[in-house]
Amino acid sequence: MAIQSLIIIMAVLLVLLVLGVPISYAIGISSLAAILPTVPPDVSVLTAAQRTFVGMSNFSLTAIPFFVLAGNLMNQGGIAKRLVDFVLALLGKLPGSLLVTNIGANALFGAISGSASAAAAAVGSMVRQGEEEQGYEKALCGATNAASAPSGLLIPPSNALITYSLVSGGTSVAALFLAGYIPGILWALCCMAVAVCIAVKKGYQGTLGKYDWKNLGISTLRAIPSLSLILVVIGGIVKGIFTATEGSAIAVVYALFLGICYRNITWKSFWKTVVDSARMSGMIVFLIGVSNIMGWVMAFTQIPQAIASALLGLTDSPMVILIIMNLILLVAGTFMDVTPAILIFTPLFLPIVKTFGMHPVQFGLILVYNLCIGNITPPVGNTLFVSIKVGDTTLSGVMPYMLMYYGAILAGLLLVTYVSSVSMYLPMAAGLI
Repeated sequence: MAIQSLIIIMAVLLVLLVLGVPISYAIGISSLAAILPTVPPDVSVLTAAQRTFVGMSNFSLTAIPFFVLAGNLMNQGGIAKRLVDFVLALLGKLPGSLLVTNIGANALFGAISGSASAAAAAVGSMVRQGEEEQGYEKALCGATNAASAPSGLLIPPSNALITYSLVSGGTSVAALFLAGYIPGILWALCCMAVAVCIAVKKGYQGTLGKYDWKNLGISTLRAIPSLSLILVVIGGIVKGIFTATEGSAIAVVYALFLGICYRNITWKSFWKTVVDSARMSGMIVFLIGVSNIMGWVMAFTQIPQAIASALLGLTDSPMVILIIMNLILLVAGTFMDVTPAILIFTPLFLPIVKTFGMHPVQFGLILVYNLCIGNITPPVGNTLFVSIKVGDTTLSGVMPYMLMYYGAILAGLLLVTYVSSVSMYLPMAAGLI
């Protein structure tokens, strides 16, 4: 029954996605299609409605709309320019200084805004003029911007990690947030290594002259209020001063305060930001609620147990099983957004990794890291196409450089997968695990 139900879910889901049906409806319909041969239609539909309501009634979900609003306020609040100036002052002496600045600013702004596409659009447009003036190749700049933007999704506050916490049965949000720092920074460092190597080969130099400590001091002071959002929110959550939900509300107040102080938010823009955030949050919360139907169907038909038995029947090596999982997640990420993929694959794979002792926090980072790669991989690759548009280049132009970035990012994935301390060190040091 389990294999039959899994085949029905995947087949119906794939057909609906190809037909352009919204992912939330596709998940709900495919789940119902899988359970109807076993459970009477009236019971199936009623239970599905109940599971959807229960899935959307989780109080922890309140954090997602608040973090979405905080991120959108940050996008409007003039934060990107200050972060770009700060990173340029800090790393400007490295070869390919503007490429390195783009990467560093994407990591910071992506973490603050919670959106890889927003980081690629905001930061990419900020550095584009300087790159053109200094003769940087457009395709290289577009590839660098795209490759580095998803790193901020791993660095807290991260809606993807909050979603995983809910789906995985209440994994500590504070532990997940701390665990995301090193993988996120590792992603950015991998991109920087590639950018510096290419810059040396092409002769792109850093800023000339002595290190400008005065400029660094001024840029740091201008960036501190923005960077403090991460310290205040994450520090408060980790220390237990407030919950993730309370922290998300504080982030909104802080972001609004900065936007008003910077004089970049008006009543009109504020209202538009609130409406856009409500729409985005509604889609995310409804998607999570509907995915609860799939979770119920999988539990009822024992699909996770069947998959675990099948994989463990192929091999008892955790290394091989993790390679198979990574390949599946990398392929899925090329045509699915991060949130629905988390909702689908967490209940499938988490029970398996638990059988050989992997902590849910480590698996959460492996999962999100894999799916973030899909943000910059065709055919979906929203962040990739945003960067191409911002950089005024083409897909064929950026792909040779993207292949180099893919290689470095995948090397980082192997470290996150097989070296547990990459994701576990900080939460363990803080006593959260």
